[in-house]
Amino acid sequence: MGTRTFRDTAVSVNPAGAGMPAVRKLGGRVDLPLLLVMIAILAFGLVMVFSASWDFSLAVFGEPMRMFYRQILWLILGALLSYFFSRIDYHLWRALILPVMLGTIILLGSVLLVNEVRLGAVRTVLNGSVQPSEMAKLVTVIYLAVWLHSKREQMHDIQWGLIPLAVILGIIGGLIYLQPDLSATATVLLLGGLLFFLAGGDVKQIIFLLIVAVLVGTLVVQVSATGRDRLAAYFQGIKDPTQASYHVRRSFEAIVKGGWFGVGIGRSNTKLLGLPVPPTGSIFAVIAEELGLLGALGTVILYVTLVWRGLRIAEKAPDMLGSLLAAGLTFWIASEAVINMLVMVGLLPFAGNALPFVSAGGSSLTSSLMAVGILMNVSRQALPGTEQQEWRNLGATLDLRGRNRRRSLSRISRS
Repeated sequence: MGTRTFRDTAVSVNPAGAGMPAVRKLGGRVDLPLLLVMIAILAFGLVMVFSASWDFSLAVFGEPMRMFYRQILWLILGALLSYFFSRIDYHLWRALILPVMLGTIILLGSVLLVNEVRLGAVRTVLNGSVQPSEMAKLVTVIYLAVWLHSKREQMHDIQWGLIPLAVILGIIGGLIYLQPDLSATATVLLLGGLLFFLAGGDVKQIIFLLIVAVLVGTLVVQVSATGRDRLAAYFQGIKDPTQASYHVRRSFEAIVKGGWFGVGIGRSNTKLLGLPVPPTGSIFAVIAEELGLLGALGTVILYVTLVWRGLRIAEKAPDMLGSLLAAGLTFWIASEAVINMLVMVGLLPFAGNALPFVSAGGSSLTSSLMAVGILMNVSRQALPGTEQQEWRNLGATLDLRGRNRRRSLSRISRS
């Protein structure tokens, strides 16, 4: 009776060989709600990229369809990778994630060595085609989920809990910060703290982590000219929206012009008259202008549906590892969307977070689709008897931390 607890017992024969815990045999069941909402978001994203990128692509590349065609190619690649990841048993990440993380660290370091400067920052390799910080977010979530799962009985010991977590986040966050990419750094740190909380980390350590994060964040803003300027512009905009940053003022203009119902697909004027990078970071403003507040609300509903589905998958996962993976990946996608939209309406300081699955950009799109593939794999291995409850019990998705803590305590009491 009551809330279901996790079980780490074997559920099938071990396909990974000796020394690896047994895992569930993969079935062919597809998570239909997740698939449908993803099709809707991706189709919507293509329409908006087509609308937002035409004039921008013509001005920058001399070809009006270049960004749209590239987005289609990235979508095809991302869909293939998503399918591939959906067929990889998520338990195998315990063996794969360490070399993947090392490769990610090397790639982040190579960004600083290659020194490709775009828009005032060093964030890309391969002539701007790959932005490693986007991939680093995905890899960090997977790595932390695996690591926290392996240390679940020792997390209350600071030398096995908070200190190693700080080292991991410090390395990844530091390399991203040096590019500099403040928003990606903040996203990685936020996800690390959230996963530590969901895994059942000690409350005192979590409070200490929050205090340190605030102090470090304040220091970073003070020593970073970009951070100081963005924060000053943010507070100025809060006091008087007409004195907000240029980017936010143009976004406000687009939202006001859109009204309730919008001016129509392809008819935005703001994207032609100074809205910065309309196909990427500013695409939500284009949505609000062309589809109105109702269209913007519809976009929010799509993301809320995706988050609901991701958390339901986390709640139904057969073990703590699956739960942490699903929850971490879901919260990552949600945080990217929330930050992007709040920046466009002036409720957060300016950040470079893309709108997942909608903004033009290959690195963001492919890494997000790989995350969805992992979600699909966790869903395939859902515990028996949960399918009939898929459209009920939304509140259970908020009990991940409690279940993880009870599960860890039960294992300790048996030892």
